[in-house]
Amino acid sequence: MSPLADRAGLLEHVHGLRDEFVSFLSRLVECESPTDVPGAQAGPQAILTEALSGLGFRVGRIRGRNTGGHLLARPARRVPGRPGQLLVGHSDTVWPLGTLEERPVRQEDGRLYGPGSFDMKGGLTQIVFALRTLRDLGLDPPLTPVVFMNSDEEVGSPESISWVRFLARRVRRAYVLEPSLGAEGRIKTARKGVSQFIVRARGRAAHAGLDPGAGASAILEMAHVIQSLHGLGDGKGTTVNVGVVEGGIRPNVVAPACRAEVDVRVLTAEEGRRVEAGIRGLGARTPGVSLEVEAGITIPPLEWTSRNRRLWDMVREEGSRMGLALREATAGGGSDGNTISLFTATLDGLGPVGDGAHAVHEHVDIGSTLDRCALLARILMAPDLDDCPEEDR
Repeated sequence: MSPLADRAGLLEHVHGLRDEFVSFLSRLVECESPTDVPGAQAGPQAILTEALSGLGFRVGRIRGRNTGGHLLARPARRVPGRPGQLLVGHSDTVWPLGTLEERPVRQEDGRLYGPGSFDMKGGLTQIVFALRTLRDLGLDPPLTPVVFMNSDEEVGSPESISWVRFLARRVRRAYVLEPSLGAEGRIKTARKGVSQFIVRARGRAAHAGLDPGAGASAILEMAHVIQSLHGLGDGKGTTVNVGVVEGGIRPNVVAPACRAEVDVRVLTAEEGRRVEAGIRGLGARTPGVSLEVEAGITIPPLEWTSRNRRLWDMVREEGSRMGLALREATAGGGSDGNTISLFTATLDGLGPVGDGAHAVHEHVDIGSTLDRCALLARILMAPDLDDCPEEDR
């Protein structure tokens, strides 16, 4: 690594940009951008496009069909044949328009509060300022930085997922700037996979008082199903939760139909296949009732692959050299990192240190997040691990 990328120099430079960092993040947060209002993405996308263009990136906007579209940025001048590294974030938030009227952006005790600050406009700001730091210090990363920012991540990236896969297949590693986990700011080296199912029970209606034997209760059957579904959890990381149940017509009618929405979380793809087989293999116990299973969104787990471990070991070591004691963790929720990890070495949760994702106390710890920004700049300068001697990996 170049001596210009020394640890103290990077930290000093990034912390010297504190006021600009906070101002940029505040501007992004003040541009409310809920996923379900596509036009709202124009504000943060314009800010990000201007910033990246000013850093020498060619920024393209990918139009969305039902979303606010996405940004893809590459250096305008690239070394032919040089492999790439991917930086990933999203501009959409869970907060509806008007939230800022109740909770405006504010600073207090070294923290910046505001809807979307932690998840994940702080991470977008880190990308911009890490790249700016490399530009300011005249540093040329050995792998070409490619930036992808989508606007539908909070709903599972239904439109952008094809771009996520396309880019992940073409880079050597990926850094996902989702927020870190917990007060210690732990890096997410694993994420559970998420699958959703709908189970429908179809029975037969009858008068509950006059002729109950003529009916077949879908609700009674669903009671058996729910017990079976929850029994598929293993107590070691696999969870199966029936979160919504709907059915019946009225109290004096044997229920002809009932449906349940099921959320499944697993640590490995193998475990996901086991649970899915268990759900699809459910058999009705109530005479006259049939069951149907419909699969919904599926996000694969981000697993502890050997290439992911190598990337984590490198980042942890670089952090240690900067005086940052990095720790790892497994997250229960999914991100685009889950998909990216199928194709390349991936590290998630490199974004802000703070708290309150999707919560009213959402905030970023400014000092610690500046540290993470300097860390990002440094690991962007790391060599291609595939080219490192075994003893240096």
